[in-house]
Amino acid sequence: MPAPKVRNLKAVPAIVLSTLNARFIHASLGLRCLLANLGELRPDAVLAEFVITDRPAEVAEKLLALHPRILGLGIYIWNVEETTRLVALLKAVRPELVVVLGGPEVSHEWEEQPIARLADYIVGGPGELVFPRLCRDILSGTPPAGRFLRAELPDLDALELPYACYDEHDIAHRLIYVEASRGCPFKCEFCLSALDRTARPFETGRFLAAMEGLYRRGARHFKFVDRTFNLNIGTSLRILEFFLDKADPSLFLHFEVIPDHLPDRLKEALARFPPGALQLEIGVQSFDPEVQARISRRQDNAATEANLRWLRRHTHAHLHVDLIAGLPGETLEGFGRGFDRLIALDPHEIQVGILKRLRGAPIDRHSRSCGMRYNPYPPYNVVRTDVMDFMALQRLNRFARYWDLVGNSGRFKGVRAILLGSAPFARFMAFSDWLYGRTSKTHEIALDRLYDFVFEFLIEACSEDNARVRQAVAADFRASGTKRTPRCLLDGRTAETPRRVENAGSRRQMRHGLG
Repeated sequence: MPAPKVRNLKAVPAIVLSTLNARFIHASLGLRCLLANLGELRPDAVLAEFVITDRPAEVAEKLLALHPRILGLGIYIWNVEETTRLVALLKAVRPELVVVLGGPEVSHEWEEQPIARLADYIVGGPGELVFPRLCRDILSGTPPAGRFLRAELPDLDALELPYACYDEHDIAHRLIYVEASRGCPFKCEFCLSALDRTARPFETGRFLAAMEGLYRRGARHFKFVDRTFNLNIGTSLRILEFFLDKADPSLFLHFEVIPDHLPDRLKEALARFPPGALQLEIGVQSFDPEVQARISRRQDNAATEANLRWLRRHTHAHLHVDLIAGLPGETLEGFGRGFDRLIALDPHEIQVGILKRLRGAPIDRHSRSCGMRYNPYPPYNVVRTDVMDFMALQRLNRFARYWDLVGNSGRFKGVRAILLGSAPFARFMAFSDWLYGRTSKTHEIALDRLYDFVFEFLIEACSEDNARVRQAVAADFRASGTKRTPRCLLDGRTAETPRRVENAGSRRQMRHGLG
């Protein structure tokens, strides 16, 4: 395991800020916000980041080697189980260590969580103000009586921005997360942002000055975590123009946008970005007006379709569009209609997500009326509704996994059109059922075997033309750069044995979420 990420190291730091990231490439923005706002305690604090695949005993050893008095841990849906084991081990070895938890996973319904019972304090909400106060009280010997501290919303203009806490190693090797605003005015009930009163911007001039500082230090990939980047078009344009003025072909920007609010002046700016520079994450979630109303989601479906079509035709942006399966009242057939409607718009990726009941999210109000039942363990995915049983949702889980492998990967561009045919959802669901029946696996399927499986399904189950399918598979294989030739192209019946091409084709742009 690589050494922990450490900043401002002293011989014996009083405070260690840590988390288990999903992957090394992710750098925690939340920890850096806390570090930047520790005031006079900042010289006595360090960052120590790990990943969820690191062994708890090794993480504990590295943390304890820093000899902190206070350990602050960021808890998210993707790391809560691993971090629970870590905290249990730390408390067994050094019970006097003060463990403070924060993050969305412990900000609501914390009383019933095993990790909360192990910790000394829990901070609910943004911690830039309350965490330093808590640390001062603990270090001065006057700790608070209560274990749970609800954070107040900070004045964003009064906060220290966290971007100086990204060091050169972060900039060279990791994603740089930034935020031009916090909160969201919309009330989509599956999202914790439904609890926000509104969106609040950081002052744009100060924010752009910080972006200039990151750029001058070598940052070229900027992932905006704003829930709705295109909420204030004037601010959005200032940020886009800032990056367009760089005229830097190595820039890559990621924004999350609402699909039905793209005025012409914003479209004009988006169209000026060169290929490979821009990724837009677009939440459609559902096209069903009744489902949208049930979950308090406001969306103009006609404008959404028109804007997606325009973005695909007139920009070079990589379009990553989200759909959620298992929403209250949405049937399997209804989800399929939405999937087909989105396929017709031809985004680069369709992320099929299964509904999760995030702690504190208002979606829970439908649990009784819509028969919603959820996995009691992370990721808290829905396992039954009154219109979709467990078996149907299991099929959708496999559909989502196989869709990532085949539909989103970029390695099946030619054969995908044959596979989807004129009824994309029904056809791919049939392939998903067939593939699981053949393999009983959703992971660890070698790419050459996946080409073979697609070929076999289309020939045997769909009676597609052999030569047409073989030609499409061969072209996709050549473009992929895969070294191991699929067996379906080695049986001597193809007129041209596909040549092996190293590093051919472009890789799919990766999507990194915060959870």
